[in-house]
Amino acid sequence: MTLKLFHAWGSCSLASLIALEEAGADYELALMNTKVGDQRTAEYLAVNPKGRVPALVTPQGVLTETPAILSWIPETHPSARLLPEDPWTRAQAHAFNSYLCSTVHVAHAHKHRGYRWADEESSFADMTRKVAANETACFELIEAEMFRGPWVLGRDYSVCDAYLFTLSGWLAGDGVDIALFPKVADHSRRMRERPAVRKVLALEAA
Repeated sequence: MTLKLFHAWGSCSLASLIALEEAGADYELALMNTKVGDQRTAEYLAVNPKGRVPALVTPQGVLTETPAILSWIPETHPSARLLPEDPWTRAQAHAFNSYLCSTVHVAHAHKHRGYRWADEESSFADMTRKVAANETACFELIEAEMFRGPWVLGRDYSVCDAYLFTLSGWLAGDGVDIALFPKVADHSRRMRERPAVRKVLALEAA
């Protein structure tokens, strides 16, 4: 069975798409337009009741949540070596991806999705004003403490790099200059040179 990834351009599902390409996986791409509400249709909710992307249809069932997908792809495509074999280093990879999901992505989400946490319009505006400061704090920590170089985990490329590339691509739109973080900025530049990333970005531009 071919894998099927439900993906929306500009969303975190880009990390899963890059990982599938890096793994050389046989997959089908189902493009979603979340701006018009594709994620809330009955058809998609039957696939993923959470109403969000990504969702990866596998022979075992539907897998959701980026950290889970970024764990499953390397496990099922071990020859691509997208996660370290050492248990400690692998745990560090999961810790990094969990931080991106639970903290960095949430900080970004306060820009447009304040309705998830509040009801008053004034609260939405306050959350939006805080986004740049929160994102800056997140990436200061990544730059100083979490990024080993030349890739996230050190010498070897991993799915963590696809995820960091995806979320660092949101910085400019959140009012944060990526140049404030030289390691992350260089990482983003080098990611764009990888064949799998170039292929994915070409799909977006088409």
